[in-house]
Amino acid sequence: MAPIPGSGLAKGLAVTLRTMTKKSVTAQYPDTQPDLPPRTRGVIGLFEENCTVCMLCARECPDWCIYIDSHKETVPAATPGGRERSRNVLDRFAIDFSLCMYCGICIEVCPFDALFWSPEFEYAETDIRELTHERDKLREWMWTVPAPPALDPGAEEPKEIAAARKTAEKLAAAQAAVAEPTEPTEPQGGES
Repeated sequence: MAPIPGSGLAKGLAVTLRTMTKKSVTAQYPDTQPDLPPRTRGVIGLFEENCTVCMLCARECPDWCIYIDSHKETVPAATPGGRERSRNVLDRFAIDFSLCMYCGICIEVCPFDALFWSPEFEYAETDIRELTHERDKLREWMWTVPAPPALDPGAEEPKEIAAARKTAEKLAAAQAAVAEPTEPTEPQGGES
């Protein structure tokens, strides 16, 4: 069956008339803050205490927008006769958000959970050179990171927690067996 000439135009006009009669729902942004979903990708927050300066985030970044500087410090031996250790100390951690494409690879590859998504999105600057944010600013954004969602009550217990619980139960059972006093047995024979 051949289409009726002009039916596409009539359908298009019907859609236009339907939308014209509905009230618009535009939120006036600066006055009304948007309700963001919990997993919004705003900026990257740095939890500096967890950073070991392993450089994985900078190496894996496809845009090379993460700048890290560090130096080595010698840590004295923890026990007498032990040897001194050296550790990396973070001097500079900066992210150039004018280059960042918000892919999240740096957050995924961080083995020590030092980087997190923050829902902050209002960090515009008038000069593009000011979009390189240093570790102080990244640390401020860390405190805006929402808490992780609660675990599903019907979900399986993580294997690490299950293994730790089993070990603790075995240890408690062993300690209870050692601490349990043995009761004296009565002599066989009757009463005299």
